[in-house]
Amino acid sequence: MSTELLFDFSTRPIVPFAQDYRHGAKEPWHSHNCAQLLHTLSGVVRVETDQGHWVVPPSRGVWLPAGTRHRLQATGDVAARTLFIDPFARADLPSVCQVVQISSLLRELIINVLALPERYSAGSREERIYELILDEIRVMDTLPFNLPEPQSEALLSLCRQIQAQPGIRWTTAQAAQKIAVSERTLLRHFQQQTGLAFSEWVRRARLMEALSLLAQGQSVLRVALELGYESPGAFSAMFRRTLGVSPSDYFTHQ
Repeated sequence: MSTELLFDFSTRPIVPFAQDYRHGAKEPWHSHNCAQLLHTLSGVVRVETDQGHWVVPPSRGVWLPAGTRHRLQATGDVAARTLFIDPFARADLPSVCQVVQISSLLRELIINVLALPERYSAGSREERIYELILDEIRVMDTLPFNLPEPQSEALLSLCRQIQAQPGIRWTTAQAAQKIAVSERTLLRHFQQQTGLAFSEWVRRARLMEALSLLAQGQSVLRVALELGYESPGAFSAMFRRTLGVSPSDYFTHQ
């Protein structure tokens, strides 16, 4: 069961909102009559939809099209800044859920729009800021922080096991044996239903768990061991390849 939250866009195309969450805070299933861009200044937010899970690291954002049913949970103390956007403001707004890179310009615009009045004159500075935000949203880069869910019960159960035991080094042989199919069948069905190779899905699941653990203040050593890496160096190398920075620097240089 979910609740639909309604926003009024009669005076402006964007309704900004600032919300801080303590560690572990949750929002139940709900949807909006508008699109939503949730930007995190600190902490990590896990967003669940009917299509899968998204993990939003600090200084990034998640885009949710109008009507998307979702719920969220905060890891670490989260400072979130959200834009609720009239779905008719632009014809080419993103049409699917995605974690996105927030440019330094868009970040400053999001902070600035919180102080703008609800009503403004045509051609005013306020109007140009709203329009520039919409321009920036159209060119946001997508980041690989989502875990699409398969449709079949067998594969969905397998994915739940992988997420519950991220420290296990899952091979295709082990996974195929779990659901009593051949490796070839597993790989084909997994790709068809999630759009990702099985190995990539497992890698993302481990990375997203790592982000949540690091946001809670756990050390790189402990996270590496919990996720089954042979050494902190091996974990750090994976992290740097994916995110371009070491895990020890990730939460201190946003």
